[in-house]
Amino acid sequence: MLRLHVNPFDYTILGIYFALVVAIGVIARRAIATSEDFLLSGRSLPAWVTGLAFISANLGAIEILGMAANGAQYGLPTVHFYWIGAVPAMVFLGVVMMPFYYGSRVRSVPEFLLRRFNPATHLFNALTFALAAVLIAGVNLYALALVVNALIGWPIWVSIAVSAAFVLAYITLGGLSGAIYNEVLQFFVIIAGLVPLVIIGLHNVGGWSGLQDKISHTKLGASAFSTWGGVGIGNWTNPLGDWIGIVFGLGFVLSFGYWTTNFAEVQRALAAKDLNAAQRTPLIGAYPKIFIPALTIIPGLIALAVIPNLGTPKGATYNYAIPLLMGKYLPNGALGVALAGLLAAFMAGMAANVSSFNTVFTYDIWQTYIRRGRRDRYYLNVGRVVTVVGILIGIGTAFIASGYSNIMNYIQLLFSFFNAPLFATFILAMFWKRTTPWSGIAGLAAGTIGAAVMHFAGYHIGYFYPHQVYDPTHATINAQMLNFYGAIAAFVADLVVTVIVSLVTKPKPVSELGGLVWGVHDPNAPDPASVPKPVWWKSPKLLGGSALGIILVLSIIFA
Repeated sequence: MLRLHVNPFDYTILGIYFALVVAIGVIARRAIATSEDFLLSGRSLPAWVTGLAFISANLGAIEILGMAANGAQYGLPTVHFYWIGAVPAMVFLGVVMMPFYYGSRVRSVPEFLLRRFNPATHLFNALTFALAAVLIAGVNLYALALVVNALIGWPIWVSIAVSAAFVLAYITLGGLSGAIYNEVLQFFVIIAGLVPLVIIGLHNVGGWSGLQDKISHTKLGASAFSTWGGVGIGNWTNPLGDWIGIVFGLGFVLSFGYWTTNFAEVQRALAAKDLNAAQRTPLIGAYPKIFIPALTIIPGLIALAVIPNLGTPKGATYNYAIPLLMGKYLPNGALGVALAGLLAAFMAGMAANVSSFNTVFTYDIWQTYIRRGRRDRYYLNVGRVVTVVGILIGIGTAFIASGYSNIMNYIQLLFSFFNAPLFATFILAMFWKRTTPWSGIAGLAAGTIGAAVMHFAGYHIGYFYPHQVYDPTHATINAQMLNFYGAIAAFVADLVVTVIVSLVTKPKPVSELGGLVWGVHDPNAPDPASVPKPVWWKSPKLLGGSALGIILVLSIIFA
């Protein structure tokens, strides 16, 4: 079993990192006087802070281990998760959707649904989001426990307890501000841990051309470096399936569903000091997102080239690609920084989900349906208690992820159930005034059922297997492709049912839709002419357009 030769110098680096984490929470506590301070940072943070936190919140175990695992298992087509599966949706969130969220002064994504639809839709979404948040928090905890157990030898329960304790400390002390400022720190620590790994690994395999040569002799072959090869309908050979699943399932439904409706991300933008800063939050985050594949996918490919039997019954699972490279290449000192980077990634991912869970539970469930009309101090205390509860539940859900050798498959499955239907509901709600209150919950329920039906039926459809040959054991099924089609099924089911129910039920009066629907003016909003225009380089449209231009060029180069 892999063991790293960690010395006192490495442990000193880890100790300094953990001390900084707690110190940030203590400092952030001084600014907390209300529940909004604790749960939304008082809407006071600058765009560069919320922008880095926005991307760092996504750099958890899902990103670091999951995308490296995808790189080793699928090759360069994994960039689709970034260039069409993230950046366009981040631009859409910043340019189009943040004015709705921030301008309406909602405190969460479910609260937006309460104003646009009705309490039933609101409660359904609040409960499903809370469930998804603790499930995903559990993924980060479980991944951390496995890695620390393998690398250092700590028992799994010790790894879980220690990491959960530190996340609990800085969120309970500093609330969302503590989480966000720690995520900024964690962003730089993660980068510092991964960059040396990529440089040393590429040097060891002979550079980019040497990596291509070595991968050509693996089971992926030369096609590992073609992002759009083999995506034809009916006879796909691409590791991610055909272009319908990639473009519509991943690039549209899953991507837009996650980045525009997942409160764990949107919450960072809502903490910004003004609307322009809120819009720039996902746009600032889009730029590092473009280039993060170099720090995740490339290590996965290097691991496939140099680690014997990776991803086979005789070797380690794909999830261990980066930890195995750390053990192979990094000397002491650099090893301590890399370990701190891994721990930072896991804690950032968990903190993002726990901080969004406590906000939704406190505001959207407890305050709205269980204990109304209490003093603000009461809800501040509830938020702190719920933080503890969320982490304890996360510890319990950590072991659900244990059945997946590639945690990205598990995560995409969760998104197809929870985010894909929600995106269909949002799109109709924001752009079609006729969408009615009761169509919201009907559509969400139908979308969730549609995802479940597609998921279970897909295992018996030969099209989702390599060479379109059905495998009765289901061992060779393309799980990512099935998740993409599950998201499409969820989106279509939600869309159809929402439209049908809207046509047979009564819509809200237009007077109640101000600021919630495109083209309906909010009478309480300030006069657009009175709002100061940002300097040109802070323009959301310029930032968004530039990001899209970069990924277009990169997509052509690596096609």
